[in-house]
Amino acid sequence: MFGSKKKLDDLMAQLRPDLSREALGVGPAFPGVAPNPILSGDARKRNAELRTGTLALGVLVDWREVNNNPRLVLMLDVETADGVSFRGIADESVTITELTRLAPGQTLPVRYRPDVMDHYVALARDADPALVQQLSDEIARRKRR
Repeated sequence: MFGSKKKLDDLMAQLRPDLSREALGVGPAFPGVAPNPILSGDARKRNAELRTGTLALGVLVDWREVNNNPRLVLMLDVETADGVSFRGIADESVTITELTRLAPGQTLPVRYRPDVMDHYVALARDADPALVQQLSDEIARRKRR
């Protein structure tokens, strides 16, 4: 309707160079940050899938504010239970309290889609603390070997 997806991605990179693939530290396979995920059918579907995704741990690298909601794009270095590491991008609406508690190096539970591996993750706010601790122990044990 509005032209090709490539043109939209190019426009987003021009409007917000801080949200480009290069600035976020992801490769060309990353589909990009939706200008408005509520209006994007693909983004709504992705977010629904991520809510039931596989649990992993992400170390917060940096974040970018997208608008005044506040909506943030969080960059995390993610480690999975299977030993896979990747740069994950979470597009999240956060409260002011959550925003003030963010700090680089902070470890956060996230969910990802192992069958897609498109760099998208979502904060796992509903994760059972016991499962998060078990995952953390498993990752630490694997690193010691």
